[in-house]
Amino acid sequence: MTTAPARLDPAHYEPPRTPARLLDLTGTADTLAAGRPGKVGLLELRYARIGDRTELVDRYQKSPLQIMRPLYVDPLRPDMPVTYLMSTGGGIVQADRNRVDIDCGPGTTVHLTTQAATKLHRMEFDHATQVVNLTVGEGSYVEYLPDPLIPYRDARFYQRTRVSVHPTATVLLGEVIAAGRLARGERHAYRMLFSDLEITRGDGELVAVDTVRLDTGEPGSVTGPAVFAGYDLMATLYVVSPLAPATEIADALHDALSATGVDFGVSVLPDDCGAWARILGSDPPAVTRATHTAWDAVRRLLIGAPAPDLRKT
Repeated sequence: MTTAPARLDPAHYEPPRTPARLLDLTGTADTLAAGRPGKVGLLELRYARIGDRTELVDRYQKSPLQIMRPLYVDPLRPDMPVTYLMSTGGGIVQADRNRVDIDCGPGTTVHLTTQAATKLHRMEFDHATQVVNLTVGEGSYVEYLPDPLIPYRDARFYQRTRVSVHPTATVLLGEVIAAGRLARGERHAYRMLFSDLEITRGDGELVAVDTVRLDTGEPGSVTGPAVFAGYDLMATLYVVSPLAPATEIADALHDALSATGVDFGVSVLPDDCGAWARILGSDPPAVTRATHTAWDAVRRLLIGAPAPDLRKT
């Protein structure tokens, strides 16, 4: 865990590299500036194997980021805590800077999700960022499956997710991005939504990179074939695991998604360390069902247990 004085140093909560295109739009905010109280959200969690189950053994939280106590709600995996990441601010607004650090120690089993979708509010003068660092220790099994990002009109947001996975560990990573606040007719009305995912080994060896650049000022960057095309939702599931061959993981994802009716693609990850799927659709319930179906299929393959129904309000 980080010592308290260092937590409020901009070098701690600012991304190491914010895309230049985003910085070009940055001006002086007419609200609280970045770094002021209430604008820096920090969350640090550390899990350890205690007896026959995983427990949260250390926590630091600074509003607006927080959690409630972990819940053991999966009857088939009573050793696995489910932790809901929460925000007291009702979404992310301009000049917000969030950082989340999660350390899952050796032999842990953890499910991490959000309480609800993350709303990215209108940003007229500045941008917002979120840094997520997830460490998965030896022999661990971790699921990080947050609810969708929903960008409002003129939102400007950058998220950097870095995941360090021990060669004997398994991690499932999910990301869902909506085209906007569709009920308000805000389809791709945001300004920029950038996301970088890096998956590495414990020694820093790079395993996989996924870079998303959604810039409504650049033709084709939003509705091109590699991103949304003509759809309203884009979901991605990454599976890094030694528990089954990469081809078997890819086949499980493909077979599960083939029956859902959504458009998708599946491929193995570099060095056969796992597989990933990208799902496209315009019906939110259908995309939610498809991602749950894919998660369920991989879970059954890797740990022999179905995906639980996690109710959220």
